[in-house]
Amino acid sequence: MSGGDMAKPLLGHRSTEGDPSVVPAAGRTIGVLGSGDFARSLAIRLVCSGFKVVVGSRNPKRKACLFPSAAEVTFQAEAVKKTDVIFVAVFREHYTTLCDLADVLAGKILVDVSNNTEINHHRESNAEYLASLFPACTVVKGFNVVSAWTLQSGARDGNKQVLICSNSQEAKRTVAEIAQVMGFTPVDMGCMSSACEIENIPLRLLPAWKIPIFLALGLFLCFFTYNLVRQVIHPYIREQKNKFYKIPVEVVNTTLPCVAYVMLSLVYLPGVLAACSQLYYGTKYRRFPDWLDQWLQHRKQIGLLSFFCAALHAVYSLCLPMRRSHRYQLIETAVKQAMEKKMNIWVEEEVWRMEIYISVGIIALGLLSLLAITSLPSIANSLNWREFSFIQSTLGFIALVISTLHTLTYGWSRAFDENQYKFYLPPTYTLTLLVPCTVILAKIAFSLPCIQHRLLRIRRGWEKGRYVKFVLPSATGEYSSGETSSNV
Repeated sequence: MSGGDMAKPLLGHRSTEGDPSVVPAAGRTIGVLGSGDFARSLAIRLVCSGFKVVVGSRNPKRKACLFPSAAEVTFQAEAVKKTDVIFVAVFREHYTTLCDLADVLAGKILVDVSNNTEINHHRESNAEYLASLFPACTVVKGFNVVSAWTLQSGARDGNKQVLICSNSQEAKRTVAEIAQVMGFTPVDMGCMSSACEIENIPLRLLPAWKIPIFLALGLFLCFFTYNLVRQVIHPYIREQKNKFYKIPVEVVNTTLPCVAYVMLSLVYLPGVLAACSQLYYGTKYRRFPDWLDQWLQHRKQIGLLSFFCAALHAVYSLCLPMRRSHRYQLIETAVKQAMEKKMNIWVEEEVWRMEIYISVGIIALGLLSLLAITSLPSIANSLNWREFSFIQSTLGFIALVISTLHTLTYGWSRAFDENQYKFYLPPTYTLTLLVPCTVILAKIAFSLPCIQHRLLRIRRGWEKGRYVKFVLPSATGEYSSGETSSNV
């Protein structure tokens, strides 16, 4: 697939960028009905793009000062007469106030830019409702996914795509010309029945982040409860020591790296499961289960949340010496050493452990930062596929290995110390090692030549059990056909 194909929007919608049939339309007169924030931003952007703008308002004298001086602000009836393309920048409930202009609007293109307050709030979309009120007009849905801020600051500071739909190809082409001159990328979403989908897009709150966020919160609550029992509840019950002061910082700081480490391993676990499925069935054409397919699609969000938790862990760790409790404990330890007349408390093993632990942790955080930065669209678009794959796959796996070393140096020999098993519960870090170590071992297994070669053949189209026709010469010199299995 060519680079141009990769840049096209999904779902088969056609981008009109670069279409020779789209001719620049700067200089024509564009009408705007409405005097709100969006109408004002739209007028500013149209004027800056070289269009003549006429704004229709019910009170033009009071609203004229809000619009650029190059825009003409007049009554709605007068504005409608001066242009054939009109942006309807009013709310749905105010559409009926325009019914008096039905005769003047006949034959004109109405661009509906409105949005609803709730997803699927009405049975029909706003654009379809507007079309029903003005059957003599051609309605185009568009510009509703662009914010007023983007219109004022320019397309370079916001989403460049403008989704448009209409039952008229000519009307869509006209609006696409206007959007392209304004610096946006028009995307043809089809006929008017797509308007409801377009109107729902701005109302969706992080649709791709819901599952990863709930996953991160679930892991956080599980590890937080586990650490709370070990670090606070256990000493309170067994030793009558009040250590509830550890909850806001120390328990949270112990929980965050657990979540970050497990989330990072969950980025690469679905790839391992997908490879196992392909090896088991001997084909790449068998569809993955829906849960695995969804998991694969959410890897970017899971990785970014892993980086977020790791960054918070670094900040919390830097703040540990600032706590008043830490200062009291430091003074208490110094007093005990003085009373016991201990002059040298240097423990070589612990010194080396902490030095390695901190150094490896910094390297792991640096690699996670690189993965997070390259996942941004602006950075990812500047990389070719091999560069992007190397960073996200190879360096990502290295980050997982280094994070594992960071975890192991933290635990060191604690797993073999019976005093670390509070309520017979193992140290938290031993639980976090389960999934990452499984991923690392699976990756190592997949790198073995016998498995790697088979997996590579499958991903290039080879299938287990597929029969391939072949032709062999006979003893008489004639050719005979036969079949053989591709397993041979």
